[in-house]
Amino acid sequence: MKWTSHDVRRRARDRVLRRTAVATAALALIGGVSVPTTAAAAAPGGAAASGCRQPAPQQPGTSRLQTLTSGGLARTYQLHLPADYAGHDNWPVVLAFHGRGNTGAGTEEFSGLSGLPAIVAYPDGVVGTGDGDRQAWQGAPYAAPGIDDIAFTGDLIDELARTLCVDRQRVYATGKSNGAGFTGLLACRMADRIAAIAPVAGAFYPATGEDCRPARPMPVIDFHGTGDATIPYAGDADRGLPAIPDWTAAWAERNNCHARPQIRTIEPDITVTRRTGCRHGAEVRHIAITDGGHTWPGADSYSGGGYVTRTIEAHEVMWQFLRQYRTPRSFLR
Repeated sequence: MKWTSHDVRRRARDRVLRRTAVATAALALIGGVSVPTTAAAAAPGGAAASGCRQPAPQQPGTSRLQTLTSGGLARTYQLHLPADYAGHDNWPVVLAFHGRGNTGAGTEEFSGLSGLPAIVAYPDGVVGTGDGDRQAWQGAPYAAPGIDDIAFTGDLIDELARTLCVDRQRVYATGKSNGAGFTGLLACRMADRIAAIAPVAGAFYPATGEDCRPARPMPVIDFHGTGDATIPYAGDADRGLPAIPDWTAAWAERNNCHARPQIRTIEPDITVTRRTGCRHGAEVRHIAITDGGHTWPGADSYSGGGYVTRTIEAHEVMWQFLRQYRTPRSFLR
């Protein structure tokens, strides 16, 4: 079934309104708080951008393909503005990176992220190597040679800050598969601009974490299915992919979290591992979906092969986690 941008926004709003008792209880146990519904609640204060009180590049409540030049190339991104964006409140920003061969618009269709009280940008990667003309992100072995997606991400943040009223302390990164792996690289290299990350079904190839020395502790919430046949939960030594629990444990070590994690199964298919006591409160949290496939939890349209849980909605759970964190002003650049 082909979804229009109107369908995506309507269904995202409907999902938020149709909260079931089971889902509400699950989210509470995961440790989140209520999702704010206004810009004022979402981003009080903060480091305002120069785009405040300027005409928006598109109508609030819409999604539109935008273009910027980065590294001498015309790069595109799908931009969604909340319906009540008015250009004078400082809005948080979510950057959502697609999986290999997908697009920003395709990720918007299944992720539900455009239902969040945030500006959401869905960037498009550059066609990489391997079979077919498939867009990819830096850090993967099939990424396009010579493409600096870290610089592109910085240029994208600058463009959003120039044209929109954003809170530069509240820029978050999420992604699926190859895009999720790229958020790991951003966490290592751009901790002065990214407040927290939320990878889903992440492909954490070696280059996404080599010489990882973040400028500050990085809060992480990670989602992964134990039945993922594309990026195995237990890792894949032949491709240099780590076991997912080892990857999250490495971030807990970087953040100086308590050595002993808190592990709790909150629903038959949802197990939450929390690593707390971290430096500057930068918690590392992992959501394991029992038998979950290479999928986005709660997706209403195709997001990958395998089982899709309906117990949680990834975009809601990650937002409850992400919205707590800000990049300290002393780190901003």
